Amino acid sequence: MIGVALVIVLAAAAGTAYFLLQKSKPQINGTLAINGLTSKVDVYRDANGVPHIEAASMKDLFIAQGYVTAQDRMFQMDLSRRQASGKLSEVIGEKTLTRDRFFRTLGLRRAAEASYNEYSSEAKQYLQWYADGVNAYIEKAKQDNTLSIEFLLVGYKPEKWTPVDSLVIGKYMAFDLGGHWEGQAFRYYLIEKFPKEKALDLFPGYPAEAPAILEDIKESGLDYERSFADAVIPNFHNGSNNWVVSGSKTGSGKPLLANDPHLQLGTPSIWYQTHLTAPDYEVSGVVFAGIPGIIVGHNKQIAWGVTNVGPDVQELYVEKRNPDNPYEFQYMANWEEADVIKEVIEVKDKPDVEHEVVITRHGPVISEFAHHDKPGTALALKWTALQPSKELEAVIQMNRSENWEQFEKALESFHTPAQNFVFASIDGTIAYKANGLIPIRNQKYSSLPVPGWNDQYEWKGYIPWDKLPTTINPEKGYIATANNKVASDSYPYHISDTFAQPYRQQRIMEVLETNRKLTVKDMQALQFDQVNKQAEELLPILLEQVMNTPLSEKEEQIVSVLKKWNKKDSKDSAAPLIFHIWMETFSNELFKEEISEDMMKMFDGREQVVDELIRKAYAGKPGPWIEQHGGLEKAAQKSFADMVAKLTDKYGGDISEWRWGSFHTLTFEHPLSAIKPLNLLFNPETEEMGGSRVTVGVAGWNRETGNITHGGAWRMVIDMDDTSKAYHVVGPGQSGHVLSPWYKDQVKDWATGKYHVTKLTAKKNENNSEHLVLQPSGEN
Repeated sequence: MIGVALVIVLAAAAGTAYFLLQKSKPQINGTLAINGLTSKVDVYRDANGVPHIEAASMKDLFIAQGYVTAQDRMFQMDLSRRQASGKLSEVIGEKTLTRDRFFRTLGLRRAAEASYNEYSSEAKQYLQWYADGVNAYIEKAKQDNTLSIEFLLVGYKPEKWTPVDSLVIGKYMAFDLGGHWEGQAFRYYLIEKFPKEKALDLFPGYPAEAPAILEDIKESGLDYERSFADAVIPNFHNGSNNWVVSGSKTGSGKPLLANDPHLQLGTPSIWYQTHLTAPDYEVSGVVFAGIPGIIVGHNKQIAWGVTNVGPDVQELYVEKRNPDNPYEFQYMANWEEADVIKEVIEVKDKPDVEHEVVITRHGPVISEFAHHDKPGTALALKWTALQPSKELEAVIQMNRSENWEQFEKALESFHTPAQNFVFASIDGTIAYKANGLIPIRNQKYSSLPVPGWNDQYEWKGYIPWDKLPTTINPEKGYIATANNKVASDSYPYHISDTFAQPYRQQRIMEVLETNRKLTVKDMQALQFDQVNKQAEELLPILLEQVMNTPLSEKEEQIVSVLKKWNKKDSKDSAAPLIFHIWMETFSNELFKEEISEDMMKMFDGREQVVDELIRKAYAGKPGPWIEQHGGLEKAAQKSFADMVAKLTDKYGGDISEWRWGSFHTLTFEHPLSAIKPLNLLFNPETEEMGGSRVTVGVAGWNRETGNITHGGAWRMVIDMDDTSKAYHVVGPGQSGHVLSPWYKDQVKDWATGKYHVTKLTAKKNENNSEHLVLQPSGEN
């Protein structure tokens, strides 16, 4: 009887949940009355769930964009603004308290508020109209009890949307792509913990300025692991691919442009695809849910794509604290009083928590966000994104641009994050600009924190906008970036010492150098390309080392598999599994005994450093980290044997059964999936996938589980011969509603390199589109 009763209870609960899920599905047909509209707006959702919004004015367009985006992504939008603002604990509880402390200290919301005051009245109006649309959705969903099921499960309802909420999401994306402060802290930790030669072995470079800095900042006394164990560190691999090919190299005779920004993968996608139309304004592409306009995409005349420049726009300053006053810091032989902000963090089901933010002349003290100690030295962060900026002004101007001159002019307002913009026009122009605020330093070296107590290490300004790296219609007929070094050594300004591994860029250039006429299909294939240039370079070196020692029969088989490998990271091949786990094991064994996991997460550019350690050792110049493991030969042999044991334990002794795809799997995890069994409800089905961190078709994975967590969640290709359409894929899909047909419909396409066509001509009954009419409510 108890079992029967339990089944009845579970069935009733499931039925109630399904009813609530069905009730909360967005209305995509018929008519809705919306406050604030001045005339009707048509919203056509095509076969892929992309909303095509047609309005008679910019006001109605942005109100509608806010409303429609909230229909599909309100929970994501709310979590995004809460995370960036340090307000997760209000709805989740004390588990996110340390995270909130970090973002309150960093001050993204303070920067967003300061930025809002800098915007033009026109841009402020756009932000407000968008917020009005979001709030119209929130109000109606609360009245009708149709908020998405996530709000019910977490136990709260969203507050009103504000223009600053949109700006703080933009600031968070600058954080995600900001770069390098954690690497400065890590290298400072190395200098204090290890002998100088050993510490410098893991540096990206060591120019003339470094010794003076080291002498000035030595022996800070900071406990780095305690200070930064809980710091929020963006994925080191955040970046992108983009390229543009001139008509001289294409089948259509017009430029081709491709872009796939690499960010965290999840459900729903970080990107939201939209097509917006109003008088004198039409643009199609993607945007972060919660922001008006289109960040990356095309209109009828132009198209553009972005990758991360990765410049040194962050600086850690070592601040000397007054022993008699913890809120004063030394500068030019005087004690300067810092600003102190008293924050109150609300915590669900717990008392409020007071949090103190100390801000020196350089920026917030981030070395104390997790505790309230006041040691004699502190680390303050100076960062371009903490200054007021007006990226939305640039976005709207970009959307309206019709040629390179107008587009480049729009970029003047796009300060952070610094991005590599590639551009194509129907007039045949292709162009590139590394755009954003990039500091000019008194001392160019920026791989270490610098003294904050004198003016020797202050910024002198920013690289003049007209001096930023720019290319227009190059003779070679293409422009490509993949987070690589974008300027030669002769460039007069410092950009960075740390760039992505070169392999994606090498492969892109290899393909684009072809003499045959390139097509959209070629660009799509390249975006999904799985050729591993790292293996082409480093695998022969590593194999040479293991051939100098007796091998078991199984090890001989593995060597044979690697030698026959075509160097493609195919999901059905054993070789990519063997190679990547070998590289991971090699790296881990160099550092695991001496560098903790908490500090390893701050090892900016780890993969690049390990690659260079191998190159140098093979050239006869091994550094201390490889020498202490017996040299390259013994390090390679030991890591090879450990890799074999690890894979045998996990996949068995039959090497013919080993496959990259059995480890390298794609799930697109939902934020609530960590709470079992909600993963069964929210996570799409798992897919096996090829590619890797170093292939053009990026698919970065969790080192422990193999789950693919990073890549180009959105890919786009466009032929400027016909700008009425472009080719897209958004993994896992457009909608954030679990019962939507567009919640996970693009998972297989994303995992197999397929695309859908998005047209600027979508109407009712075209591409099976749905038609929703938004009308004025009569309450305006």
